[in-house]
Amino acid sequence: MSAVQDDLDLSDRTSSARALPGLAALGRRAAKVAPGLALAGGVAAAAYGLRASPVAPPVSPVILAIVIGMAAGNLFGVPAWARPGLAFAGRTLMRAAIVLLGLQLTVGQAAEVGAGGLAAIVATLVATFLFTSWAGRRLGVAPGLTQLIAAGTSICGASAVAAANAVTRAPEEDVAYAVACVTAFGSIAMFAYPMLAGPLGLDAQAYGVWTGASIHEVAQVVAAAFTHGPEAGESGVVAKLVRVMMLAPVVAALSFAALRRAGGGDAARAPFPLFVLGFVAMVALNSVASIPADVTAAGIAATATLTVSLAAMGMGADVSKLRSKGWRPLALGLAASLFVAGFSLALVKLFV
Repeated sequence: MSAVQDDLDLSDRTSSARALPGLAALGRRAAKVAPGLALAGGVAAAAYGLRASPVAPPVSPVILAIVIGMAAGNLFGVPAWARPGLAFAGRTLMRAAIVLLGLQLTVGQAAEVGAGGLAAIVATLVATFLFTSWAGRRLGVAPGLTQLIAAGTSICGASAVAAANAVTRAPEEDVAYAVACVTAFGSIAMFAYPMLAGPLGLDAQAYGVWTGASIHEVAQVVAAAFTHGPEAGESGVVAKLVRVMMLAPVVAALSFAALRRAGGGDAARAPFPLFVLGFVAMVALNSVASIPADVTAAGIAATATLTVSLAAMGMGADVSKLRSKGWRPLALGLAASLFVAGFSLALVKLFV
């Protein structure tokens, strides 16, 4: 019996000895990323504080975070001790935010807009992405930046830009430029759409679906849609959430396209973005299970996590490189925004 006990004790000691190096490595990794992560968190907190102030501009903390991060990074520089944590925030936290975003969505929401509305939303998304990709080639905009602008315009603004960047792996300057584009033109749409509803002859539901199918950020959709009452507001939010659900297939398609372009070899080993599967799993879970209200508050956590991630990306963006990109990406963002507005309006008129 004692021999058996001795063997068990030796096995336990061996397992513990094997576990210790792994725990030590994890501790070193945490200590390495903690300072930069705290710095990005501080910038995100400043963004939330500014958003809560009486003089706050009508944009989300996500946008404010990347602006504050860019200002801080370019004015004061990024210390070497912060770089590992900023890289962690800009990549790993972004993926976690997209996964958490899935808990805000259900498959049943797609049914609420009706077959016509769903067809208009999906067709608008696909057509806008293809048009933006074509226009980017014609304007001579870099492919990575073109894809980021296409994703942000056709799906869901800054969240889609960050998710698509997991595949495109564009520089921080491209991410910042794409976020600036979709924010600027989405903000213009947020103020312009309410003035156009009457002249265009749109009822509450049609107007709501139009806003949800074409305005870039969720907050911008809410602001524009609810100006025409609760029915328009609810239709707009549901339509927008259906667009957000398309984030997974679009990012997956971008990943497969990147692999096909690589054509084999080391360049073709780009990993499939597994966070997309996590996003799909969360949507499925929220669709079949009764998720408690405190869990669906994960949407708040998703926004906060994405805010920290984009704060980190903003700190790494070089403003001089942004200026060097010239007018072409801005023209692309304008063309894409006009296209998504006009194309979606035509389909809403036909099908909703």
